[in-house]
Amino acid sequence: MLRRLLTDTEEALLQAERAQLLALRGPLANLDAPADDLALLDRSLLQLDELFLLVIVGEFNAGKSAFINALLGQRFLTEGVTPTTTQINILKYGEEAGRTSAEASDIAILTYPVEWLREINVVDTPGTNAVIQRHQQITEEFVPRADLVLFVTSADRPFSESERAFLQRIREWGKKVVVVVNKIDILETPADVEHVLAFVETNGRELLGRKPIIFPVSARQARQAKETIDADERTHLWAASRFEPLERYVLDTLDERERLRLKLANPLGVAQRLAERYLQIAQARRSVLRDDVATVRTVEAQLAAYEADMRRDFKYHLSHVDNVLYAMSDRGNAFFDETIRIGRLLDLMNADKVRGLFQREVVADTASQVETHTHEVIDWLVGQDYRQWQAVTEYLNKRVTRHEGQMVGRVEGGFDYNRQALLESVGRSAKEIVTSYDKEAEAQQLAESVQLALAQTAIIEVGAIGLGALLVKLLATTLADVSGVLAASALAALGFYLIPNKRRRAKNDLAAKIADLRARLTAALTTEFETELGKSLQRIREAMRPYTRFVETQQATLANTETALREAQRAMGELAGRIEGI
Repeated sequence: MLRRLLTDTEEALLQAERAQLLALRGPLANLDAPADDLALLDRSLLQLDELFLLVIVGEFNAGKSAFINALLGQRFLTEGVTPTTTQINILKYGEEAGRTSAEASDIAILTYPVEWLREINVVDTPGTNAVIQRHQQITEEFVPRADLVLFVTSADRPFSESERAFLQRIREWGKKVVVVVNKIDILETPADVEHVLAFVETNGRELLGRKPIIFPVSARQARQAKETIDADERTHLWAASRFEPLERYVLDTLDERERLRLKLANPLGVAQRLAERYLQIAQARRSVLRDDVATVRTVEAQLAAYEADMRRDFKYHLSHVDNVLYAMSDRGNAFFDETIRIGRLLDLMNADKVRGLFQREVVADTASQVETHTHEVIDWLVGQDYRQWQAVTEYLNKRVTRHEGQMVGRVEGGFDYNRQALLESVGRSAKEIVTSYDKEAEAQQLAESVQLALAQTAIIEVGAIGLGALLVKLLATTLADVSGVLAASALAALGFYLIPNKRRRAKNDLAAKIADLRARLTAALTTEFETELGKSLQRIREAMRPYTRFVETQQATLANTETALREAQRAMGELAGRIEGI
């Protein structure tokens, strides 16, 4: 750092700042900070171990090199009306004047035997408006390392558009800026000089957010004053150059204590601005996540409502099947009342005739009605599943683009990218299911499952028969022995006085058989309903799970990161106050 020894208090401040800068890396990494921002933080950390760095910036031909030459008292750097500085020139102390190239092709190390360079390194940068874009780029890469920025502008064109843009960037970096208005010797009157200074002060306050320190100088006259051997000419040029206050500020006012304060304050300023910017990013992401949480909750609420509606409506659809069987039961009771009596004795003697009448009048079209209503239940179930997927698809499609282009700190592969990709994958899965949904195939598969379940409960071989044929077989099996109680031989053996008992038994048997058939149908349909409903809900939740998991994880991460950034801001604010008091 600086060559002098630090006091215990100063050393404690240095170590505290180093710890804060290191700790800030974690929250920035959590927020997918790009490599440039992490490198800026790392450079600020390294800056604590370097000599005081005075960086000279401004447009080409504003007189940056002339200003440095005036400080040195000799034309050491090349001056000219065209861009003469094409590299970053770092001026350091050396026993003799010299120039060497650093490892980076854009940086040159210059040495010069002047005492104050033992404590200060001076950086001469290419113009901010240089024709070669790379010149401006390396200037902007180097300024964040500065402990103090001398912004040199020309009196004949102060605060050009490129200078304004560059000052805005300097303000973002949190650097202390001293404005040098060079070439005042080209202005005709002192009033012209004052007019330019007023203009620079007004615009500087607007651009930097505070009143800038301004030095009006003629670097050319200052250098000439130091080079001339004529005492009167030297006095005249030195007074005209107005260079002395600026030189005194750089070489005297910036004493060891002030340089230490700036050395500590500048990296901390960079860190504070990074913390502030990434706190905004964290808050923006949490705002997005609030909508994402609402999305997840809305989908879950929709699924819960869908499940409740399906269970309620299923009972309604199932009641249609029950009604068919209840109607058959009523017809059976009426049939027994009409048939099993003394007046129908001759008919009762003919079992085949009774069975035929029973089949026509009681069983009738029960099988086809049950099959129709069963398929209605199946079609309803398949249709509702399809519509639910459509609803999820439409809802998610609206969510996919809602925050597009609105995120702060968008990073490829980071939060916004991953969130958008996950949300799109859910919407894509839903869309694929909807577009590929074959309702007929789904209904057929479901009908076969119901058919198989019925066959298994009744221990019947299904073979290639359909649901209707299976129901006919079930009805025949179920009701055969009911009609069998009407056999004439049984009646003859028991006598007429048992006919009412026979009728009662037939009704009871019919009720029991129909109840058994109803239970089988209800069980088969309910089992398939629960299975299909569960599969539908599970598919939606599985499609949502990566997105849901991302939202939950990011909520926790962002909450912790925001807390860490707020704590960093508090600690760095306190540290800045202690540094200011040095």
